Amino acid sequence: MNQIINTADGSHTIYVPELDEHYHSVHGAVQESAFIFINNGFDVCNADPLSILEIGFGTGLNALLTAIKSMTGTREVNYTSIENHPLDTKIISSLNHYKFAGENGKEIFHQIHSSRWNLSVNICKNFNLKKIETDFTKEQPSGRYDLIYFDAFGPDKQPGMWTREIFTSISAVTNKNGIFVTYSAKGEVKRNLKACGFDVTLLPGPPGKRQMISAVKI
Repeated sequence: MNQIINTADGSHTIYVPELDEHYHSVHGAVQESAFIFINNGFDVCNADPLSILEIGFGTGLNALLTAIKSMTGTREVNYTSIENHPLDTKIISSLNHYKFAGENGKEIFHQIHSSRWNLSVNICKNFNLKKIETDFTKEQPSGRYDLIYFDAFGPDKQPGMWTREIFTSISAVTNKNGIFVTYSAKGEVKRNLKACGFDVTLLPGPPGKRQMISAVKI
């Protein structure tokens, strides 16, 4: 059974015993998500309007932080997130991520998780969300995207999500100069991204992780 775990910054993550894996870093779930996907993704992608594809909706933490950030700006953000195994609403309701998202955090957290799957929904100012329940390894994504949040379980736990075929599918829907970010820095991931038309850079990682990958579609 999945377990809620307190991480070093006080925010929750979920531990999955079957995979012996956490959804986020135990060094700080919110801290990790903000560092990788907001600081090194959202904040450096200049597209306006901005179209984001997330692989791995998980707890909805990346969507929450992106929605909060979107409200502070003027550009319209269209956020598509793919998840094969949506979490049970009981465990979602026990998470404390909204406490780290400011005065609107609780309301937006609820809107994100109560919104219908497979339907585009306006969550808050400047932020539209479409959650898609599907197996990404079997279904090619549609649309065009400026920014990719790649947040699947790690290559050693979920190898089928990190193959060259997967990155070929992602490359096909990524606009030129689009940005791809992920917490992984493994050599095989870098090689697969390069083979699929990305210029790959290693950046300093969040606390507890030495490096992360940022890549630009050539």
